[in-house]
Amino acid sequence: MSLPGLPNSLNLSPHLSAHKYFLVCTLTVAAWDTLVLSPRTWRLMRTGEWPVLKVLFHFLRVFMPLEFAVVAVAFFDTKWTRNGCDKFYLFEPICTAILLAACSAIHVIRIHAIYERSRAVLMGMSTLFAAQVVVTAICCGFYRSVPLLDGQGCIAGPKANWVGIYWVAPTLLYTTSAVLALTRSINSLQAKPLSAWKLMLRDGLNLYGAIWIVNMVNMLFWFIMKPDDDRDPIKTIVTSMAAVLTTSMSLRIVLSIRGTLVHGGSFALTGSTVPSNSSRATHIISARSGVPTNSTHTPHTYTLDDMRSKPEPVWGDADSKNTAPGDDKGALPLPERTVSPQNLGVKVTIDREVGYDSYAK
Repeated sequence: MSLPGLPNSLNLSPHLSAHKYFLVCTLTVAAWDTLVLSPRTWRLMRTGEWPVLKVLFHFLRVFMPLEFAVVAVAFFDTKWTRNGCDKFYLFEPICTAILLAACSAIHVIRIHAIYERSRAVLMGMSTLFAAQVVVTAICCGFYRSVPLLDGQGCIAGPKANWVGIYWVAPTLLYTTSAVLALTRSINSLQAKPLSAWKLMLRDGLNLYGAIWIVNMVNMLFWFIMKPDDDRDPIKTIVTSMAAVLTTSMSLRIVLSIRGTLVHGGSFALTGSTVPSNSSRATHIISARSGVPTNSTHTPHTYTLDDMRSKPEPVWGDADSKNTAPGDDKGALPLPERTVSPQNLGVKVTIDREVGYDSYAK
C-alpha cells in the first residue's frame, strides 16, 4: 500500500520493507563473521601447505563480503535507476551460484575425507555437486529485475516459480552432507562412546545442521510464500541470509578440522587405537645430546602405558658404587662404552597431532 507524499525510497510495501530489514541483518552477520574469524584466518594463512580446502577458505573469506557489499549498494542507493538495474540484476544470482559452488566443494572434500576416501561417497557427492553447478548456471538465465520504483533499489527475482530449483540443488547436497556426517559420527560411538553434546561439538554436527536448516527455510519461502504482485520480492527475502550463513558455517567446518587440511583432513578417530583416557605421547629415554653422534646405541622407547605398568627406574642405580653385582633391577641400561656422568639424562619427545589454530600467536 502506497502513501501519498512520501518519496519512493520510503514508500515501501510490507514485503519490500521486510526485505530491506533482512538484508541489513545479512550484512551484519557477514561483517561480524569477517571480524571474528580474522585471527584464525591469519594463523591459517601462515601455515606452509596450500591444499584445496585452504584455497577455498580464503576465497570465500574475500568473495562473500565483497559480493553482499555490492548487492547492498544496489539495493539501498536511492539514485539507482531502472536502466541501471536492468544491466546489473544478474550480479547477485551469478555470484551466489559461485559462492554456493565453493561451499559445496568444501562439503564434497570433507565428507569424502571422513569416510576414508571412499570411492562410492566421492562419486555420489560429486554427482550432486555437478548437478548443482549445472542447475544454478541454467537458472541464472531465468532471473529478472523486480519492477520496483526509482529509488526503491535493485532486486533480482525469478521469472517463474520453477526457478526455485536454483536452491533445490544445493539443498539436496547439504542434506546429503549432513546425513552422511551424522551417520559417520553415530557409527564412531562403537569405538569411543560420547554424549550427544560432545559428539556434536567434536564432529561439527551443529555446523552441518545449521546449513541444512537455513537452506530448508529458504526453500519454504521459495515454494510456499505467495507474492502479492509482480513487484513483491517475498521469494527472495531469505536468499541472501541463506548464502551468508552457508558460507559462514562452511568456513567453520574447515576450521574444525584437526591437523592438516591435505586431502580434506581425517576423521576424529581415524587411526586411533589407544584408549580414550591415554595419551598419544611417546617418551624416549636416551643419553643427552652431548654423547658423540657416532654411537650405535639405540635409545629405549616407552609409551605412557608402558611407563605406568612398569616401575620407574632408580636413576641413581645407573652408576651407584653400592649396587651389588648382578642386582640390576631398576637400573638404567647403558651402552657398551664409557659415558661421563654429565651426559646421562632423559630425552622426552611428544608426538601429537595438533591443529594449526592451537599454536600461539
